[in-house]
Amino acid sequence: MTLCDIGNTTVDLFYEGKHTKYNATDFDPSSILDDIYFVSVNRVFNERIKNQSNWHDVSALIDWNHYYPTMGIDRIMVCESVHEGVIVDAGSAITVDVMNSGVYQGGFISLGLRSAQEAYARLSPALDVSFNFEVDLTIMAKNTPDALTVGFLAPLIEKIESLGKPLYLTGGDARLLSRFFTEATVEEDLIFTGMKKLIDKGSKC
Repeated sequence: MTLCDIGNTTVDLFYEGKHTKYNATDFDPSSILDDIYFVSVNRVFNERIKNQSNWHDVSALIDWNHYYPTMGIDRIMVCESVHEGVIVDAGSAITVDVMNSGVYQGGFISLGLRSAQEAYARLSPALDVSFNFEVDLTIMAKNTPDALTVGFLAPLIEKIESLGKPLYLTGGDARLLSRFFTEATVEEDLIFTGMKKLIDKGSKC
């Protein structure tokens, strides 16, 4: 089964544990003849594949009674992958969602690491520095990079740990964030795990 995550700028094909990524603007969906099961946040690309009979929208299998109407499709897919736990998707934004016995409990959204650093830089040129991911979050900082890192990450990490459930990290910055947790599972392909589970428990198109 070939799965596909369509973002605003990329098309990520996932088959037998391997990724093939394309630029969303340049990619020709008709070049793929096999069945593709996809999720997408790209409306322009959706128009290009709506008449492609071998492209199947996995979002059609979602039971929306379990989620809220404006919830992002990527968040829903990672939630579908976990029966019990806290899912942290560390990408452009950091999303945190809680699953309890397969039922969505809610979540919250924070700035992503890069977005947070850019936000500080806009406040003042003196704050245009990189986070220090080696910092001890329990110690008061004595320089600007450490101060920004502790100020942003310490409350976030504390909130996540207070949820008291098994922790799953995914997204591009998952491994960076994992340094600050005593116990966490990093699964960079969690969105595809969720897609596969949803397809298996629903019905293939």
